[in-house]
Amino acid sequence: MLWASALSQGRTLSDAAAELGDALSEQLGGRRPDLAVAFVSPYFQDAYEELPDLVCDLLSPTVLVGCSAGGVIGGGVEVEQGPALSLTAASLPGVTLHPFHVEAGDLPGLDDEPSAWEETLGVHPRPTPHFILLADPPSDPRDFLMGLDFAYPDSAKVGGLASGSATPGENALFVGREVFSSGAAGVALQGNVRVDTVVAQGCRPIGRPLTITRCEQKYLLLEVDGRKPMEVLTEIYNALSPKDRHLMQHALHVGVASTELQEAFKPGDFLIRSLMGVDQKQGILAVGEELRNGQTIQFHVRDAETAAEDLDLMLSRYRAASRDTSPAGALLFSCQGRGQYLYGRPNHDSDAFAKAMGEIPLGGFFCAGEIGPVAQSTHLHGFTSAFGIFRPFVR
Repeated sequence: MLWASALSQGRTLSDAAAELGDALSEQLGGRRPDLAVAFVSPYFQDAYEELPDLVCDLLSPTVLVGCSAGGVIGGGVEVEQGPALSLTAASLPGVTLHPFHVEAGDLPGLDDEPSAWEETLGVHPRPTPHFILLADPPSDPRDFLMGLDFAYPDSAKVGGLASGSATPGENALFVGREVFSSGAAGVALQGNVRVDTVVAQGCRPIGRPLTITRCEQKYLLLEVDGRKPMEVLTEIYNALSPKDRHLMQHALHVGVASTELQEAFKPGDFLIRSLMGVDQKQGILAVGEELRNGQTIQFHVRDAETAAEDLDLMLSRYRAASRDTSPAGALLFSCQGRGQYLYGRPNHDSDAFAKAMGEIPLGGFFCAGEIGPVAQSTHLHGFTSAFGIFRPFVR
């Protein structure tokens, strides 16, 4: 298994593609790639239709997937404005690739059998497939992710929502030589491949874990530990430092535990969700996640320092784990709210990855939503960096 990644800021798409074709060919030692992944900035929006042919003619990959990107990552470099094209390519001996594109109306129902999902995607559950997923933001992928978890429970799933335009129909998804403006796209990898995931949500807890004792209409939090949520928040606020009080006023989130069957919680055990609304008069909150009585939650805050520390922790935890094979390449799906906007400088998350993991080829993009697992379920995130790290199954 051999991976390569590069980024070009050429002013024309043809020049950028040619530059990357030469760079990747050199990194791959002239091997024809089995997989190519392309991310292109909205500077080239008028030329999206040209991209697949340019890449396929230059590299002749077995499979090409990609999308438009508000910010582009390639060769470990992040470019958030202006012209940019990223290509990541891999030679994957012993790996079978299954590209796909589906519209929301094509998907099986959530009550359908796994075989319906297998037929729709053309992907058999054995050997275990692993998925790179891309979707158009208006095509809400959450039901799609639930269906994939149901049909392929042992599979890794990582990816992001295309970005670059907030107008429906103006983003692009690439599959082979085709371009789509809606739906979900991606590729399943089967055979001699492992896909590890690292999801850094960039928050830290404040206060203590709490139990939901009353909620309504899925998203309304009425009581925790038998008390109004605003009463609890006031107590937490009064006990915080001035810095954390400021964060609580401007960057407060709710962490929903993946399970109640544990006594202590650590980073990564909570699915971080936004606080959607506050009713001061009634003392209740609206949370951007379906809630149920008995769930454990904990309030969290976010800032650049916290996000950096969380990312370092998650990468260190991954690096310290024992594995039979070494990583060969990686893709990073990072929120548009991270990058320079959060850290005040470019390349932060890419640099953190290189520091933790060494010189592993890294491509990716800044997403309108990030796809990755928390505990045993795949979720659509915000303000997150989700890495897919690829290595051979056997040496």
